[in-house]
Amino acid sequence: MKQPIKNIAVLTSGGDAPGMNAAIRAVVRACAYYNVKCTGIYRGYQGMIENDMVEMGPRTVKNIVNRGGTILKSARSTDFRTPEGRKQAYENLLANEVDALVVIGGDGSFKGGLALTKEFNFPIIGIPGTIDNDIAGTSHTIGFDSALNTVVDAIDKIRDTANSHNRLFFVEVMGRDAGHIALNAGIGAGAEEILIPEENIGFEKLIDSLERSRNSGKSSSIVVVTEGDSIGKTVFELGEQVKNTMPNYDVRVSVLGHLQRGGSPSCFDRVLASRFGVKAVESLLAGEHSMMVGLLNDKVVLSPIEKAVKSAGNGVDEELIRISDIVSI
Repeated sequence: MKQPIKNIAVLTSGGDAPGMNAAIRAVVRACAYYNVKCTGIYRGYQGMIENDMVEMGPRTVKNIVNRGGTILKSARSTDFRTPEGRKQAYENLLANEVDALVVIGGDGSFKGGLALTKEFNFPIIGIPGTIDNDIAGTSHTIGFDSALNTVVDAIDKIRDTANSHNRLFFVEVMGRDAGHIALNAGIGAGAEEILIPEENIGFEKLIDSLERSRNSGKSSSIVVVTEGDSIGKTVFELGEQVKNTMPNYDVRVSVLGHLQRGGSPSCFDRVLASRFGVKAVESLLAGEHSMMVGLLNDKVVLSPIEKAVKSAGNGVDEELIRISDIVSI
């Protein structure tokens, strides 16, 4: 007969995302609500290996729901990729009397949690936290909405300059393998063209699109580029190619970079993280494990975490691509 869960640990891993603190807060306070001890693990799996853990209570997570980043920190761990490292991590969990684990992160973070489950039968629940929104089993990941707002705000400011100087701006956004940020922010900010890895339009089509924009009377243009798009080796190389092909355009490149990860989370992400955190704790207490919390049709649901890891992630919405083509004319 399984022992009841009396101590749930929580960690954040991978790239930080706005709303992670709200998720930590929800996990800690849900544990307190159900009279379960909560242990915070600093620096992800590396902190687990180094036994960098602390007991957390409702007051230790006060005033963090509005903060970006993660108070538990995040770090890459090459040690955890070894059997020896995972064994040490597991032994530290036992030494701290931890019975289950909530992992807040993305694909790589979930793979680490699955390794613990498979090798030591340790219960875990995953909470998807990544600005890229590239996890299967949920329509939204924590941080995606906040990143979109940051990107749209930045592009709005860039457009002011583009209009003032009749410039063509290439704006690179995050999303190495997924174009969710670019597609949604591009539509929201009124971009003339959006380049995403899921739809490689090619250099010639890009030039044709820019020519149509100029011929229709547009004196400036914004092209949103996902960092994983394959038209150019880099966005700077792409900008140079376009400049050589269309010398009448004053071409500029802006890389938003890690700006997209920071800042206060949106209300949507704060609420989503709170819903996910409570659901994760309640699921563990109900005997669920090796599952991921997600949002589908505005309902918080569970799906096998292995499915999220093995899947190629959420595909971009084809309808949004169609809409983008129509409204950018």
